[in-house]
Amino acid sequence: MVRPSGISEFGEGAPNLDRWRHREMPDRGRARAVFLDRDGTLSEDVGYAREVAQYRLFPWTIPALRALREAGYRVIVLTNQSGVARGYFPETVVHEVHRRFERELREHGAQWDAIYYCPHHPEGVVPAYRRVCACRKPATGLVERAAREFALDLQRCVFIGDKYTDIMLAHRVGARGVLVLTGHGREEWERSQKEGWRPPDHVAENLWEAVRWVLSHERGAECRATP
Repeated sequence: MVRPSGISEFGEGAPNLDRWRHREMPDRGRARAVFLDRDGTLSEDVGYAREVAQYRLFPWTIPALRALREAGYRVIVLTNQSGVARGYFPETVVHEVHRRFERELREHGAQWDAIYYCPHHPEGVVPAYRRVCACRKPATGLVERAAREFALDLQRCVFIGDKYTDIMLAHRVGARGVLVLTGHGREEWERSQKEGWRPPDHVAENLWEAVRWVLSHERGAECRATP
């Protein structure tokens, strides 16, 4: 698995993966992080597209990631990529998309600390990836791995995504969850109100607005979901 210098990418089950820590952010006690979904949150949701050029970051993603890292947060991406298990594209496409995003981020002075992805699905057509796994959101496997590898205090962390799986995952590990209205977010928010699901800690128009909320709220502040 190829990883650009200074950035880590992990697929669940990949062998002998080493961890790289950014020298400008040394570990001091229990760290905090913002976990970000990919499609529909960091980038446009283009479905199961095979062409790498179809994947595009939202224009507010770069300033949002810069702001988080300047505030001392680890920036960790968690993404379900069941298109691999479903046979829509090979796992190499996932890597190529991530490398493309990483290059674009670096060109504008932004970066994430790591990206973890799950290529599995219980109904996949590719036998090697057809399974019920511990890493597909809202399962907690990838978060637990990130917490170990980055010494995170999950109660100080925030999850941002456009699907309720991101909010469910946040609440399962004792973190806060922010739903963005990009991607599937608006329909997820409307459905959650009809179904009476546990609300997110906040609802934001997009990633930039979600990050502004994160930076203005300390852990323990009383927050209600607002559209």
